[in-house]
This record gives sequence, C-alpha cells and structure tokens, in this order.
Amino acid sequence: MKTKQKSVVKDQIEVYCRIRPLESAAEPLCLKAKDKKTVVLFSPETSQLNKIIKEVHYSFKEVFDADTSQKELFDRISLPFIEDVLQGNNGLIFTYGITSSGKTYTMTGTHRDGGLLPRSLDVVFSSIKGYQVPKFVFKPDKLNGFDIQSASDARVEQQNNSKGINVNRTMMKTPRREKTVIDRTPDSTIISEIPSDVNFAVFVSYVEIYNNYIYDLLEDLDTRKKLNLSSKMLRENPVTHNMYVFGVTESEVTTVDEALDLFYKGQMRRKVSNTALNAESSRSHSVFTIRIVQAPLDPQGAEILTDKSLIQIGQLSLVDLAGSERSVRTKNTGIKLREAGNINASLMALRNCIEHLRESQTLDVTRIIPFRESKLTHLFKSYFEGEGKIKMIVCVNPHAEYYDEIIHVMKFAEMTQDVVITRTVATSTPVGLMPGRGKMYREAVKKAKEDGVSVFNPVFSPIVYSLGPEFQDNDLLYSEDELMYSNLIETLIKRKNQRAILTADLEKKQNDFRKCLLDVYAENGKLKKVEMDLAGRKQQVLNLEKKIYDITQEKEQFEKLYMNSQSDLKASKIEAENLKKLLADQKKENERFKIKMQEKLEMDKDRMRRNMERRYTEKLAELERKVYVKDEVFSHLREIINADDFAWNDEPVIPSKPEPHRMSRARAFLDVTLPEPRLQKARSATNFNTGRNGQQSIKETAKLFERDNLMSQDYEKSIPVSNPRHRRSRSNTTEKWIEHKPIGNLDLGTVLQPSMKTKKSVSELKIRDITKPDVSRYILEHQEQDSKGQLETQLYKADVIPSASGGAQVIFNDVETLQQRSPTRNFNSRKRSNDGLPIIEIENRCAVGFENLGNPSKMKKTG
Repeated sequence: MKTKQKSVVKDQIEVYCRIRPLESAAEPLCLKAKDKKTVVLFSPETSQLNKIIKEVHYSFKEVFDADTSQKELFDRISLPFIEDVLQGNNGLIFTYGITSSGKTYTMTGTHRDGGLLPRSLDVVFSSIKGYQVPKFVFKPDKLNGFDIQSASDARVEQQNNSKGINVNRTMMKTPRREKTVIDRTPDSTIISEIPSDVNFAVFVSYVEIYNNYIYDLLEDLDTRKKLNLSSKMLRENPVTHNMYVFGVTESEVTTVDEALDLFYKGQMRRKVSNTALNAESSRSHSVFTIRIVQAPLDPQGAEILTDKSLIQIGQLSLVDLAGSERSVRTKNTGIKLREAGNINASLMALRNCIEHLRESQTLDVTRIIPFRESKLTHLFKSYFEGEGKIKMIVCVNPHAEYYDEIIHVMKFAEMTQDVVITRTVATSTPVGLMPGRGKMYREAVKKAKEDGVSVFNPVFSPIVYSLGPEFQDNDLLYSEDELMYSNLIETLIKRKNQRAILTADLEKKQNDFRKCLLDVYAENGKLKKVEMDLAGRKQQVLNLEKKIYDITQEKEQFEKLYMNSQSDLKASKIEAENLKKLLADQKKENERFKIKMQEKLEMDKDRMRRNMERRYTEKLAELERKVYVKDEVFSHLREIINADDFAWNDEPVIPSKPEPHRMSRARAFLDVTLPEPRLQKARSATNFNTGRNGQQSIKETAKLFERDNLMSQDYEKSIPVSNPRHRRSRSNTTEKWIEHKPIGNLDLGTVLQPSMKTKKSVSELKIRDITKPDVSRYILEHQEQDSKGQLETQLYKADVIPSASGGAQVIFNDVETLQQRSPTRNFNSRKRSNDGLPIIEIENRCAVGFENLGNPSKMKKTG
C-alpha cells in the first residue's frame, strides 16, 4: 500500500496564446505569430495609437497560430495536467479574451472535433479503465470531502437509486441531451503511469457565475415547487483550506457519455445571448470541475480500504470566462448592459488580484490580496495560494477593429506570467503492503473466470504464505548419490522449520482474531448506543447547518440592502451638493444679470436723456428759425406799407434801404414751404406792381402769407419719413439659419434686413443648436452706438461646418451694418422771378423727420 505525501515546488503561471482564424483572408490584421513563442501586435491606421505605437512584441509559453488543431492544443496544455491530477494533485485551466475570440470553442469544441473538456474526459476514463470502483462506494459528504462505504452498502444504494431515477428524470426542468454525438471521435490517448494498487471514482460538477452569483447548473428542479435555480455560497474547507461551492451537485460518472450528458444539460441552462459582436455570447463564467477520488486497496487487492484518511482527491477545473466587452461596440442596453458591467467587474477583480500577487513578489512586500471582491476570484483563491497548478489560454481575434481591446488583453497576459505560485505536489511512499497486489488480484480473477472457478473464492494463500521453493523433479539415478540426499534432507528441514514458523504465526493470528472477535461482541452493545447517539448528533448537525445556511442567507440580504442604502445615500449627497452648487451658481448669475441690467438701464437712461436734449435743442432752433423768417417777412411788409415815398404809379417803388438778404430769405421760405400753386401766387404778389389795385394786392398778399404759413405746417407734416426706393439684402439662401439675438437688443425696424427663409431664432446659444446636421448658416446680431450717437445694428454671418469629432466649426465670413438715415432730397432750382431779383439756390440736408428744412445756415447764394 502507498500513501501520499506532499512536497513544495515553485513555478510560474503558464500563459499560452491561441490566434483565431479570420473568416476571410482579405480582412485587415493587427496581430500575427512571429515564432512559436512570440506574437507581433501592430496598430492599424484607424487606431488612435497609430502615431504613438507602431509595433509591440509579446512572449508566451507557447503560441498556437490559426492552423493549430484541437488535438495539438490538448496534447500541449491539458494532457500533462491530467497526469498530474491522476497522481492526486489539482489543476486550473481557464480561457481569457474579448468577446468572439474563440474561448468557448477552445474549451468545448464541436461534436465532431472536441475541445479541451471532452478530450480530458476521454483520457481520464481511458486511463483508469479497469481501476474503477463500483458506484456509491465513494459518497460526497457535502463538505468538499468523501466518505467510504462497503461494497454491499453501495449495491443497496445503487438499487434504491435505480428505482427512483425515472421519477427524478420527470422532475428535471432541462431534458437530457439528444444523441447527436454518436459520430464523435474520442481522444485515444492513454496514460499508463498511474498507481496500480488504488481504485478510482470520477465526480463532475458544473456551476456558473452570473451577475456575481453562483448557480448550480446540474441542480434537479421540481417544477411543481420552484422554477429557477437558487444561488449558492462559497465556503472554505477547514482542513485542506480549499474553496468550494456549498451544496453543489457532485454526480458520479463511470463513462464519458454520462459526463457529457451532464455537461450538455448544464450548457442548456447556461446564460447565453446574442450581441452585436457575437451571435452566442456567454453572459456568465462557467466552471466544469472533474474530481478524481482514489483510495488504496486492502492487502488482498480485492477492495479498497475504508479508512477515510487514506483518500486522495485530484481536481481539474476547466473555466470558460465570459469575454470582456465595450458597450459602445456591442450596443448593449438594459439587462445586457448590466450583465456586461458585472462581467467586466469580475475580470477587473481577477486583474487586481494578479497585480497584487505580482507586486508582493517583485517588491518583496506583504500585501492583502483582494480575493473577496468577486465570486470568481474567491473561488480561485485555493489555486493562487498553492493548492494546484494554473494555466491560462489567451484567445485573440486578430481583426484590426479589435486592436484597442487586444492591447489590454496582452498587458494582462504579460503581467500574469510574472506571478510565481508556491504549490504542493503529492508524492507516494511505501508503507508496508505488498506492491502489485491489485494487478495480481485482477489476474487471478481473470484466470478464475477462464477456469470456471468462483470469482469470489480465488486462492491467494501461496502468495501470502509460502514454505519455500518447489521440490526439484529429479529421479534417483544412483542409490549412492549422497549429494542428492543431503540436498533433499536440507530442503525438508528448511520446509519443516518454515512450517513451524508459519504455524506459530497462524496460531497467533487466530488467537488475536478470537480476542478481537470477543472484544467486538463485548462492545457491540456499546456500539449500538454510540450509533444511536451519533445519529442524533448528525441530525442536530444537519439542523444547525440548515440554521447557519438560513442565517447566512439573511446576512447576505441585509448586506445587500445595506450596500444599496449606502449607494442611495451617497447618490443623494452628491445630488444635494450638485443642487447646492447649482443654486449658488444661479444666485451669482442673477446678481451678475441684475448688475448688467442696471448698467444697461443707466446707459439707456443716459442715451434717452441725450437724445431728448438733442431733439429739444433742434426743435427749439427750428422754431426760432421759423419765427425769424416770419418776423423778417412781416417786417418787410411793414416797411413797404409805411414807406413815405409810396406812390400809385406805373413804376415800382424801391425802398430807400433795400435789404436783399431779407428778400432772399423770404423767397427761400416760399420756395421751400409752399406748394407749387401757392408759390406762384406768392411770387406774383411780391412783385409789388403799381396800379389801381396796388393797395388791394398788398392786403391780399398779407392774407396769403398768413394762410400759406398754416398750409406749410401741414405740408411739413406730410413729407415722407423714409425713402420707398431701397435695395434688399443678397443673403437669400435655402439653408437653415441660426439667428442669435441676445436679450436686450432693440427691434429698430430697419428697412434693409437679411432674407432667411428657414431660420431658428435663439436668445441664448447652446451647443446642440449648432451641431444639428441640418444647420448650415449662423448670424449674430450686435448693437452699439455710432460716432453720431445713433444706434447701429451689425450682423455677423458665418458658415457652420461639421467637424470630424462630431461637433461643428463656425467660420465668420461676412458682416452687415444696418443704420437708419433720413431720405435725401436736393432742392436745386435755378429760376428767375419776374422782377429780375437774384435767384436763391437752397441746399437741403434733411435729417430724420426733416428737422433741417429751411435752415438759413444751410443756404447759399448763387449768381
């Protein structure tokens, strides 16, 4: 018999790289294999890092290109692991990469060409064929260990289980897989170097980690009671310190087909969904565990020893990690977006643990590894702490569009290779039982079957007890052959002595057996009492475990509620701070606006005051000019009437002191203010012709001046303010305009205005107004005073050009200035009166409302 001992070794985490083949040879690449251990990553032209990083080399334990078969990958990675597991050691293999990089294909493969998982099952069952114990000899104890029961108890339990198997199948929510793998070609590799004096049993379990919860994919569901899988908890074995899923279903399998049936049953329950990058994207991390239990045989080599301390367990965990993904590329929303966030969070926790391990080893410092941040890292804690060997397969899709994601995968792989795991390796040492007894028992059974002897009654006494070598079959040729007699006598004496020794040993063993049998009978009563007490204690333990489980579930619920409340509290605090800040900003903005409006109000008051003063001054000057003209006219008329030398004759009377400038002003007043018919009458009246009707003409002239003065006021009011002849703006386009008119601008009603058929007016410009795809022009209205104190409007025009980053550029290319001016009327008349007096030419500089009409300061005298 052999027992297992453990030795300590140090080795690095082995990282392999597998490159997925492209669908078409014309697709652009960003990664290729340089040799068997190196890949070259080069940035495509579309990448943002193209100008910074041109080419990077990454090294691995081994690189498998697109032409590598599943068989080659299995022989290089998994086959050495299976040899180690059959010796009682542990191993972990997991695939890592982005979505649609070939992780599930590497782990599972197809029905015809299996991946690592089905090929591992093929090799395990091919290697232990003939060394397996009957079902139910090993029985899981629900605490990551196994109990051993006798062959008879195992047969009874097997019979009971076969009776209820039909009932259990009706309760399973997921049906068994269809027989579609008949054409599957199993892996024919056999490991010959396995212990010959032990028997094996194989157990499998299948779990998934979805949204940071662990679910048993092999759990039997009673559709009448519950429809969904329940989450499981992680626990640590107090003896071996291995992490395990509490309450997980561990099914014993004896063939590859039974194991694959369970695997495909779990695959049908696994969370899979389609995304923009992968039609069947894994939304959870799956862990398929193969546990190989072995125990040494008894001295006869027929059955295993029932000592639980002699059990050795080798465990192989095959993990298919969900792919890291970016929501910008996958276009995920709702539940899929939440799933992607949990996947990325668990992968980030794995990166953090490996980074902490690497820093603690390279910097020689002690750091706490955050295994509890995620259920994934917590489950792998035993492997990273030295309870097994770890291998990672980095799956890469070399398409150029995945370049930015591949960089992060390569950095993680490079960091992982630097981690050294100090692990324990099981070794065997002899302890006293005869080696090769298992092989001899199997040969004896085989021979008994051939001879027709009962299989359960083979004779092994010559193997255990022997009197010595057989007698030589020699004939006595001569009676005088003394040498032959002496040899025969010596042989008989040795056999006699050997018989005496063996007889004494047999009697001793018989006495010991009788004594033990009596002791057994004596303690049989005590044993029954102890068994009853033990049964009660087991029931008490089960009740306590159930209570602990319920308390743990309540604790997790309270912790979850506490975390949610903390998150809500934190969010509420952040929202309150934002509202407070927004309120303060709004208050400052109101203060600034109030100050700005006050300043603008003061400016408007000052401008209005100056305008009123200017208009008052101009109106006063105009009235003074009108009064002056009237005084001049009436003064001249009085001089004519009161002249001493006035005579009623045919010749005109000329005043003694003529004042031609006054006449000029009078004629100017008449020419400007009176309508054309009235103007002719007034001019005829100012000729002062002599005759009998001279006195009457003077009176009529005075009345005419007074009446026409009143008409001139109505005529001044009827003069148009604006010039109807004007030219429209040329800015007439069919594009959509954004008209930016700040608050406070005045609508002056200027005649010339830009023509914009399609426009949107805003008082406060926002970014989304400019970045709309149908906006092509932009105009900004600005008002200020010109040099003469008038309000002037300036229109700044610009083209809106979309930018490459999704924004827009505003390019100003024109400016229009809008001003209000009085229409210009030039009264240039060169006419002579009937009396031959000089002709007055009037230059009119009209302002708004014709305020300079008839201003003497604007008159000039011509020849």
